[in-house]
Amino acid sequence: MGPQMISKSAKADLPAPELRSGDPATLAADIIERLTYSIGKDAKVAKPHDWMTATILVIRDRVIDHWMASTRKTYEEGAKRVYYLSLEFLIGRLTRDAVTNLGLLEEVQQALQSLGVDFDAVAALEPDAALGNGGLGRLAACFMESMATVDIPAYGYGIRYVHGLFKQQMSDGWQVELPETWLSHGNPWEFPRHESAYEIGFGGSVETLEAETEETQRFVWKPQERMMAVAYDTPVVGWRANRVNTLRLWTAQPIDPILLDAFNAGDHIGALRESNKAEALTQVLYPADETPAGQELRLRQEYFFSSASLQDILRRHIQQYGDLTTLPDKVAIQLNDTHPAVSVAELMRLLIDVHEMEFDPAWDITRATFSYTNHTLLPEALESWPVPLFERLLPRHMQLVYAINAKVLRQARKERGYDEDQIRSVSVIDEGGERRVRMGNLAFIGSHSINGVSALHTDLMKQTVFSDLHGLYPDRINNKTNGITPRRWLMQCNPGLFSLIREAIGDDFMDDAEALSALASFAGDAEFRARFAAVKRDNKIRLANLVARRMGIRVDPSALFDIQIKRIHEYKRQLLNIIEAVALYDQMRSHPERDWTPRVKFFAGKAAPSYHNAKLIIKLANDVARVINNDPAVHGLLKIAFIPNYNVSLAEVMVPAADLSEQISTAGMEASGTGNMKFALNGALTIGTLDGANVEIKECVGDDNIVIFGLTASEVAERRATGHNPRGIIEASPELSQALSAISSGVFSPDDRNRYSDLIAGLYDHDWFMVAADFDAYARAQRQVDSLWVDEEAWNSRTILNTARVGWFSSDRTIRQYAKEIWKAGP
Repeated sequence: MGPQMISKSAKADLPAPELRSGDPATLAADIIERLTYSIGKDAKVAKPHDWMTATILVIRDRVIDHWMASTRKTYEEGAKRVYYLSLEFLIGRLTRDAVTNLGLLEEVQQALQSLGVDFDAVAALEPDAALGNGGLGRLAACFMESMATVDIPAYGYGIRYVHGLFKQQMSDGWQVELPETWLSHGNPWEFPRHESAYEIGFGGSVETLEAETEETQRFVWKPQERMMAVAYDTPVVGWRANRVNTLRLWTAQPIDPILLDAFNAGDHIGALRESNKAEALTQVLYPADETPAGQELRLRQEYFFSSASLQDILRRHIQQYGDLTTLPDKVAIQLNDTHPAVSVAELMRLLIDVHEMEFDPAWDITRATFSYTNHTLLPEALESWPVPLFERLLPRHMQLVYAINAKVLRQARKERGYDEDQIRSVSVIDEGGERRVRMGNLAFIGSHSINGVSALHTDLMKQTVFSDLHGLYPDRINNKTNGITPRRWLMQCNPGLFSLIREAIGDDFMDDAEALSALASFAGDAEFRARFAAVKRDNKIRLANLVARRMGIRVDPSALFDIQIKRIHEYKRQLLNIIEAVALYDQMRSHPERDWTPRVKFFAGKAAPSYHNAKLIIKLANDVARVINNDPAVHGLLKIAFIPNYNVSLAEVMVPAADLSEQISTAGMEASGTGNMKFALNGALTIGTLDGANVEIKECVGDDNIVIFGLTASEVAERRATGHNPRGIIEASPELSQALSAISSGVFSPDDRNRYSDLIAGLYDHDWFMVAADFDAYARAQRQVDSLWVDEEAWNSRTILNTARVGWFSSDRTIRQYAKEIWKAGP
């Protein structure tokens, strides 16, 4: 009997497959079988990529067993599912993650060794999935792994970008954006799901159907354009394979791949216009949006993946439960920032227009189902769309936005007595100039929970950007401080430290990161400190070798490795770091008699293609590096390296090698940060402002084990409100004044002496990001670091205490808080 002949009832009675063997001999045999029958290669002529693919396919088979068991368990228990909607999932390489969480790392290594293949070399061939930019996407990846680890049934929904974020190269120190070709060899981890395809519409008009009353009136959206969203699934393995969840990414396909009439008429290019239009949608993450066309593509992307995801969620719920009134009981949808905020209007459209609900019950279901994570207080990062663009592209949604807004504004006026300024503040439509749809307000209004990602950030949300919405809905804002997965950011990226910790305190921390606290007692153990330092040195040698190989820069692993890796943005203040390096360079040349601490400053990160100042800061870092690295006057005591094309795999080398973690954002502007947590977990001291999660890290590690400087968030706000005189500050600081003069006059840019004049002039004129205001405090803090570094034993003790005391910043803890307090899901 063929599989198509088996009845549904018979299928339900089929036994679950047994788990495949994980012994090395069986794994080796399976790898050879995959190499032969899936790839079509003899082992004698197989190339490294062939071995990589065969190995992944064998690991994937073991993952599938757990994946199917997890799915069956969810259906059998009728468990509530969590759906995490994010425009980014910066998942990195998956091979080591999967085998570690399956508990098969040693077995796979032995299997490949028996075949004459090195596991590390194979794993390094896997490309980084170019599905994210920075902390937002990496957080989503950590959360997906933690949801599986703590046994929460979950789907992640996003876009399967063909090129994703750009590949960064340097040309004479300038950032150059090239396509990221991570899919050029295919992706053996993913499964195409052509049966999970949904029609997505754009543009067109809305037809009003005749009805006896306004309450029973119905509307039909007739899109002008249609395309299909097709799913690709990637399994996400939790620790010890406790659960395997699904990352479902959407790709766009045309309904008609070729217009045959046009092709036969000789218009061979025009015949492919529908294919080209669909393919453009999922080519690139964050298309430049300074042009109208770029804005439209970005909004299309956000609606495309939101609509496909919601259609999929409703289809699954109806299939299992049959009744959408139970949606909030069985479904929790988390909006990761404002990118999927259009989902609020889309769910209303689906409930009202497709499933024929009345407005009020649909609105109750929508708010009870959605929750929203805010990641920024920066106005430019809280997305908004011109009303004409939104209305042209999504006419029915514009009607629903107005209807939602009317309901909320009437409530604000009648129940809260809001005045005109407060009404303008809470409105989804911004009328202060060009009328725009505020996606942050829409997400807030359409969700039952709005969370910040650090204690400080959450407090500032209530006081600033959402103050009037908080007054209208005082019970919605709550805090969920971010976390990182200790599997990826300790066990896998720092195996030497992982083994040392395991030997010292046992295995409890592998299941509960807060058990790392037992390590604190070893901070006073001289032998353990020496072994801890030896692991750090090995990691620094690995980074030094990478820099020598990629960039031709030789650095001394005995020097202090000072690392700042994150998106290049003025508020993250890479510029402050560079200016201090110039000032230090001046002091080293002026006072060669002093005992300067050898230091290497590492930078990595990408600037948005249209962000002029950020790209200029990258060029400045490279210009300054060229001069300092080649000046014999500093005797190699200071070096700078900007490593191109920052991604997860590069972070996995840089984080374990750091002695000093730069977390120096303008206070009040970094929502949380997760890089700060990764560095501290791997035994680096933090130098930073009291911003984001730095505040909570300071509370955990203790005042003596972190170096804090600069204005607080309230002091920054006060200076901006009462007047800030950066020129006076600069003129009163000889070191700062001399460094800025050197940069602006062309000392580091002899080929273009005016290259940095405008950048530096901005510090004199307004200094919005408080670079000048914080410079002297930052320079003093760096000299404090130098003095701490001199006492090697005390430094090593501090680094051990950092590792021991940051287990609370595990994403497992964060997810458990989401599950208990927002989603009402999970065990």
